[in-house]
Amino acid sequence: MSWFLGILAGIVVVVLLFMAIKVVKQWERGVLLRLGRLQSTRNPGFNLIVPFIDRLIKVDLRIITMVLEPQEVITKDNVTIKVNAVLYFQVVDPIKAIVNIEDYQQAATQIALTTLRSVLGQSELDELLAHRERVNDRLRSIIEEQTEKHWGVKVTLAEVKDVLLPDSMQRAMARQAEAERERRAKVIHAQGEFAAAQTLADAAKIINSQPAALQLRYLQTLTEIAGEKSNTIIPIPIDLLARVFPNLNPNKEKA
Repeated sequence: MSWFLGILAGIVVVVLLFMAIKVVKQWERGVLLRLGRLQSTRNPGFNLIVPFIDRLIKVDLRIITMVLEPQEVITKDNVTIKVNAVLYFQVVDPIKAIVNIEDYQQAATQIALTTLRSVLGQSELDELLAHRERVNDRLRSIIEEQTEKHWGVKVTLAEVKDVLLPDSMQRAMARQAEAERERRAKVIHAQGEFAAAQTLADAAKIINSQPAALQLRYLQTLTEIAGEKSNTIIPIPIDLLARVFPNLNPNKEKA
């Protein structure tokens, strides 16, 4: 009988010792509760607790990635869009994360969804498409203000991943982009025509003030035409042309 009691006592001691030994990993912190009352936090490594009296809750301090479910949102300019977002957060205060909130992951997800709809509802579609980093910063700051102070959870990044537009809006934006490209092309073409006309006007002024320039231009034109073997060139002195066509005389003073 005594040997049975000895074995039973040994088993009880082993079980109690097994329950008293707790190992906290490097990326964790342990929150110790004694009879339901907060005592302290335990660091990584080997830890001993009192079985049936103490409870050690381990909290992961690594960054958690939470993909938010797609949300349909109406923007400030009354456009219905569907957005996908992702949330990165981590626990910075294990005691607050355990004592002040029942499930900090679920709570962070829900407040992120609520804030996402609120922020996008106050933003216009053009801002969301062209300046998404501003929307992301505003989203992160609002969520972090609620979570870090009260729950000990720090939001490191909140980002809108994708914006899905209705088909009608995509077609309208495509037409707008095409019209903008056509407008730019017409402006560039008009600027080129203006520059060419300005250059011709300047050249005409130079030729009008320098008779020799007109002679050189005339000879250059003859040379270019003579390069085509199919043409026959009959040079005519420019003075003779000026007599036939008085307006060609650059030295003629206007009446």
